[in-house]
Amino acid sequence: MAAAAAEMQHVGLEQQQVGEHEVIVNFRHISELEHHGINRTDLNKLMEAGYCTVEAVTHATIRKLTDIKGISDQKALKIKEVAYKLVPMGFLTAAQQLETRKDLIQLSTGSKDLDALLGGGIETGSLTEIFGEFRTGKTQLCHTLCVTSQLPLDQGGGEGKAMYIDTEGTFRPQRLVAIAERFGLDVETVLDNVAFARAHNSEQQMDLLKMASAMMSEDRYALVVVDSATALFRTDYCGRGELSERQMQLAQFLRQLTRMSEEFGVAVVLTNQVVANPDGMSFAKDATKPIGGNIIAHASHTRLRLRKGRGENRICQIYDSPTLPEAETQFSIGATGIDNAKE
Repeated sequence: MAAAAAEMQHVGLEQQQVGEHEVIVNFRHISELEHHGINRTDLNKLMEAGYCTVEAVTHATIRKLTDIKGISDQKALKIKEVAYKLVPMGFLTAAQQLETRKDLIQLSTGSKDLDALLGGGIETGSLTEIFGEFRTGKTQLCHTLCVTSQLPLDQGGGEGKAMYIDTEGTFRPQRLVAIAERFGLDVETVLDNVAFARAHNSEQQMDLLKMASAMMSEDRYALVVVDSATALFRTDYCGRGELSERQMQLAQFLRQLTRMSEEFGVAVVLTNQVVANPDGMSFAKDATKPIGGNIIAHASHTRLRLRKGRGENRICQIYDSPTLPEAETQFSIGATGIDNAKE
């Protein structure tokens, strides 16, 4: 259903049942390596380290694999050799890649104008960064996506579960109740289909991604939300002396998210905070900039800037995207999540 990687073309891919639809997923479970000479003990070590699919192994370096306790250089080379046989890593033609990208789906935001701006909605198989100052609708958009991701494909959904990593304590399940009722979905089912975790430090935030990979290898997920991706890194690493370490750890975290989006075909949505831009003029229209610097700028495929409008309305601007033109539109925040702009 949702695929971003070329592995969609390989035979023998796993299948999952979602509602009345049989969904082809674009990953191979790590257990497949057991049929090719890799012992179960080593597979358990890989899964504990967060490598739950064959694709994850092919994407990892030999050095990363040998960092796992009990995996020697010789074992790592053998594991990589087997993984490459199952998931060949080579060149495709542009025509093949175009066909692959046609299988991508978009998740509705709840606002028709915002969906139109984004070419249909939030794209699966990629990272979307949403940044803006407080009270611009970042968290409300994340809550709305947790519900719309469960809608049928023909209604702008992804027919999958959602995962929410909360670093600021802003997740409110009662918001999901109101949004689910708006879309005519069963409230209990919607709540059961949202996996929630609260991260209290950046190390725990990294560890949660290992758990997330294990969960996604066993069930169908359409969305992963990290709200916010940078808040804990910002407080755990203070001052210029720790800036380099902070950026390195943040880059590792974002790399893991990118890997997950490609392996499992999920839409990864992360929110980001902003700071005052000392280089900007005091009379500039917007004298703020997203934190994280070039690290998060290069990792995010699509960057959306949110700012306040009149009343309940908010403005979304496409700040950076490889496919979408620079433009903006308005939407509103209400009791039932993100909706069309109010007159």
